[in-house]
Amino acid sequence: MTDWLNGLSESLGPGAVLTGQDALDKAQSPWTRLGAPIAVLRPRTTDEVSRILKAASQAGVAVVPWGGRTGLVDGARADEALALSLELMNAVEEIDPAAGIMRVQAGCVLQAACEAADSQGLLLPLDLGSRGSATVGGNISTNAGGNRVLRYGMMRDMVLGIEAVLADGTVVDALNPLIKNNAGYDIKQLFIGTEGTLGVVTRAVLRLRPKPASHNVALLAVDSFEALPRVLRRLERGFGGGMSAFEVLWPEFYDLVTTPPARGTAPLSRGHAFYILTEAMGGDAAADGHRFEAVLGAALEDGDIVDAVIAKSDSERAALWALRDDVGQTSRNGPIMAFDVSLRIADMPAYVADVRAGLPTLAASGAEMMVFGHLGDGNLHIIAPAGDRSAATKRAVEEAVYAPLRARGGSISAEHGIGLMKREFLSWSRSPAELAVMRTLKTAFDPRNILNPGKVLGLVET
Repeated sequence: MTDWLNGLSESLGPGAVLTGQDALDKAQSPWTRLGAPIAVLRPRTTDEVSRILKAASQAGVAVVPWGGRTGLVDGARADEALALSLELMNAVEEIDPAAGIMRVQAGCVLQAACEAADSQGLLLPLDLGSRGSATVGGNISTNAGGNRVLRYGMMRDMVLGIEAVLADGTVVDALNPLIKNNAGYDIKQLFIGTEGTLGVVTRAVLRLRPKPASHNVALLAVDSFEALPRVLRRLERGFGGGMSAFEVLWPEFYDLVTTPPARGTAPLSRGHAFYILTEAMGGDAAADGHRFEAVLGAALEDGDIVDAVIAKSDSERAALWALRDDVGQTSRNGPIMAFDVSLRIADMPAYVADVRAGLPTLAASGAEMMVFGHLGDGNLHIIAPAGDRSAATKRAVEEAVYAPLRARGGSISAEHGIGLMKREFLSWSRSPAELAVMRTLKTAFDPRNILNPGKVLGLVET
């Protein structure tokens, strides 16, 4: 392997192959476990990615693609494998304001892509807590969701074209920038959300939207779960299609992020059943602001919401969003396990009650379960106490969270992917026929099983 890596290093040039302590230093992240890779490869071009994968395929060496290393399901763990980091392929190659598109390299950090679009009066709508570290390629490989799915969809809805490299080094150029393109199979979809198991995304064409002229944010309180879907649909109608977020905080989470040592303070009194963070964007700052206030005022008068605070400045908008994003507080009272699930809104109260009743760590530790999420698109985040962190407790907590989804047709992963952490539960959300198709695709695209092996489906026989 040393000779093989030396040859690759000579081919790729200085700084492209990191080994030893340099590789271990790269394998650090506050978000996820990256393991101990044999080496970290840092190509600068698609051709170099192609050469790396061709050589790895011929040698039978596993390759794990790395983006911003912000995943939450161990999808980039690279023990005894080559880590393929696209951090040097980070350019915004083109922005076409007339067409409303941008072409970027996969290693481009999401925030940099958003700022580049903003400089042209355009909006790349994807918004994540890890926006300053996550990369476009990683977002594509996991079909990232985030805070604005309700209006703009997930990453899949923003991708018009893709360039990807297959396991044998073949470059697939599907960088078509057209919104409408029904010319045969939609090849790009095979690389969106498949976590680098079918190919490595190297470049992408993304759809941009007009930069909003208005940005209105409010925090609302309601006193029953039944009010939530009623308020959701009311605001959707009232904001004229401009609503971009409908985040719901259960009271335990709201209390946590508004009490010390959290930096946030409570904009609304504690003690309500649920809190809603809503956002609307539009094209007329004055008119949209008046409509936003009028819609919320009418909801207050009718009793659908019982209290509200409307942000009046950029700093106030940021402060409200900071409450929702302060998820780091959830670990301050002890070790936790974080889950990302989706199900129908009507099923959520019974589901949450079932999880609470089934969690073995609640009664044992006296800790609280935290719930929050993008309720408007059916996505909840469950934060459960991890107890003694033993393997038995971990399994019991996972079953408590995932088992109630099966009968309700829910998903064990709304937006974080499967990786290693959720793979043994994949059959709880996918049918045998679906899993068989996935294995067929994996075998066809990666017959030597070198691309992110073991992730999503486990080890697939070839």
